[in-house]
Amino acid sequence: MKISFKYISYFFLFVLGLSMTLTSCTDDLNVTPKDDDEFLSETFFQDPASYKQVLAKLYAGLYVGGNDGDGDAAVPTKSPDIAGLGGDFSSYLRLLFVTQEFTTDEAIIAWADGTLPTLNSQTWSPANEFLAGTFSRAFYHISVANEFLRQTTDEKLTARGVDANLKTQIAAFRAEARFLRAFSYYNLMDLFGNVPITTENDPVGFFYPVQKSRAEVFAFVESELKDLDNSLVASKANEYGRVDKTAAKFLLAQLYLNAKVYTGTARNDEAATLCNEIITSSGYTFANVPYGYLFSADNNRNGAQSEVIFPIIGDGNAIRATGGGMSFIMHASIGGSMNAASRGMDGGWQGIRTRREFVNLFPDETATGDKRGTFYTNGQSKDIKNVGTFTDGYAVTKYINVNSDGSAAQRNDIPDIDFPMFRLTDAYLMYAEATLRGASTGNMGTALGYINQIRTRAGAQTITTPQLTLDFILDERGRELFWECHRRTDLIRFGKFTGGSKIWQWKGGSINGSATESYRDLMPIPARNIQANPTLKQNPGY
Repeated sequence: MKISFKYISYFFLFVLGLSMTLTSCTDDLNVTPKDDDEFLSETFFQDPASYKQVLAKLYAGLYVGGNDGDGDAAVPTKSPDIAGLGGDFSSYLRLLFVTQEFTTDEAIIAWADGTLPTLNSQTWSPANEFLAGTFSRAFYHISVANEFLRQTTDEKLTARGVDANLKTQIAAFRAEARFLRAFSYYNLMDLFGNVPITTENDPVGFFYPVQKSRAEVFAFVESELKDLDNSLVASKANEYGRVDKTAAKFLLAQLYLNAKVYTGTARNDEAATLCNEIITSSGYTFANVPYGYLFSADNNRNGAQSEVIFPIIGDGNAIRATGGGMSFIMHASIGGSMNAASRGMDGGWQGIRTRREFVNLFPDETATGDKRGTFYTNGQSKDIKNVGTFTDGYAVTKYINVNSDGSAAQRNDIPDIDFPMFRLTDAYLMYAEATLRGASTGNMGTALGYINQIRTRAGAQTITTPQLTLDFILDERGRELFWECHRRTDLIRFGKFTGGSKIWQWKGGSINGSATESYRDLMPIPARNIQANPTLKQNPGY
């Protein structure tokens, strides 16, 4: 059992039943009422514990997709959050993984569910239901945050007779809700570009929010994150699993590092400055433990937690979501001759592998020259001749549902592994990249030291200043951060996601890969969402 907050977060899903009218830009964001007056109502908030419970729902929504965990559209009391797509297929982390990894050289999936194969080949269209789920999931999350913010104004809290101590706690809760909303807007902007913005100041009920330009969404997220430095709790002062000031600085650094893509104007000076602050004064420290500890069942307590700034927490006993989050990543990456029990799991779904070009980023295929290159090769071919065959392509064993001392996790059906959404090592890499891109606030010697610290932990050879190039940084980000939902964004920033400058198997739909259209750097606004809000304009090319 990790923390009480986690148990509030996941067990509360069974009784929540999300029964509010959400401000949204699509009717896909409907929720199924258990009782129209039960949740997010004046009566509901008479209970002082309710405020933390709703905050917990926001955090839980990053992992699970429905009120029973996975959500089952056929059972009214177990409905998924997103209409038309099961809670397992529409969980936040799972959809981030699908969009950030399957579309790149780092991962490919064997399954032929609906339009899923088109993500492997960069041949998706606006009809792709997984993109619709991603769009709707993020806006659903925003809607929950907005309603929580409406219900926790000073005026409402005073009218309910909330005491001063609880008001102080709720102020921190509000800041966290705003951060999670900004996180969703960041993902929407990154994936889809021009999207609507709704806040707690918009009316409740059905209306068509105005689509904003990518630059306008960037400015909104930037403003929110900068302002949150005044209201989020101090760095390292929050419960494990909840965000603090450093999480906001980290997301702002990501925003600035990608600013040239999002707005046309580079912001590398700001990115390097923020990364330096995070590295030197946040209290988060580089984990001097084996690399594998960061991705094991006890990564919340084995020393790896010192560098994890924003985890999506997992717990085999608390979470009843077999198809969401880390459970999906673990189950789907096991197949062939792999022994599921050795991975701490009850079986495999024969789905996710990596591609040969990604394997080639490592000095060998046995994790000898770089401990991060953990591939399962027995009975697997490096070459992917048939996407639908699990044994075509090396399997990946980065994550393991076993404690770092070799003892068993709590369960073998749902893993205990916490997903490291933000970690300090990424700030090292961002600092080095921003410095190479000309940040006046960066120092090349310092950047080289950070890179070699990362490589030393991995058992890889250190490098010299001439070797520290942008191409090296892109490859090193792959080696260090693979399967952590960064690759698509990274490749776009380096100009290598679409086009022909970087080719991998099955990119473009051919076995040896081919160039793809540059407009695919942006995902299409999903057709079903445009049908729900006809004021939305489609991205060029689709």
